[in-house]
Amino acid sequence: MKDLLEVIAKNLVDYPEKVEVKEIQGEHSLVLELHVAPEDMGKVIGKQGRIAKAIRTVVKASAIHEDKRVVIEIM
Repeated sequence: MKDLLEVIAKNLVDYPEKVEVKEIQGEHSLVLELHVAPEDMGKVIGKQGRIAKAIRTVVKASAIHEDKRVVIEIM
């Protein structure tokens, strides 16, 4: 799921080399921290958070196969 989030984010931003995803493993959940360049924050979040919501939906759908709960934090 980390790779999926990284690929999606890199295709959205102007500075793909600054995209970084950190994975924090819990017992029943997985936290993915997405770090992008400050200039690219708007592109990742989108108007009224629509793109961020879509990214979360795709990654959560992928997580269902592994019976994990995924939380994405955009920083």
